Amino acid sequence: MTDKKPTGDVVLLTRLARSAYRNVDEKLLGMRLKEFTALSSLRDTGGRSQRELADALLMDANNLVLMLNILEGRGHATRARDPVDRRRHVVEITEGGRAALTAAEDAMQQADDDVLGRLNSQERADLGRLLAKALGDDSEE
Repeated sequence: MTDKKPTGDVVLLTRLARSAYRNVDEKLLGMRLKEFTALSSLRDTGGRSQRELADALLMDANNLVLMLNILEGRGHATRARDPVDRRRHVVEITEGGRAALTAAEDAMQQADDDVLGRLNSQERADLGRLLAKALGDDSEE
C-alpha cells in the first residue's frame, strides 16, 4: 500500500488552466484568451476603471495598458477619463467589441467542452460557481 498524498487544489487548478490554454484556438477565437476575458468582464460590468479591470483580471497595470492598446486599436474597447475623477480612466466595450466577443463565444464553448468534457452539466455549473466564489467574483452568484 502506498501513502500517496493527494494533489493540492492549486496544483490541479494550474494543470486545468494549462489544459485550457492549450485548447483555446486563438485564430478561431479571433483574440487572445486574456483579451476575451477582458471583453467579457467589460460587457458583464458595463465598464470599469483600469485599476478595477487589472484587479479583476489579476494583471499588472503595465500589461493591462498594453492589452488595452491592442483592444482599442481593433475598435473593441475605449478608454476615457472619468468625468468625476479625471485621474482615472474608464474602460468600456464597444459595439465592435461586443460583436467580436459574441463571435468568440462559440469557439470558447468548444474549448470549454474539450477541457471539461468529463464533467456533467451539474458538475460544470458547480465548478463555475465555486471558481467564481474562490476568485471573489460576486457576479456569478
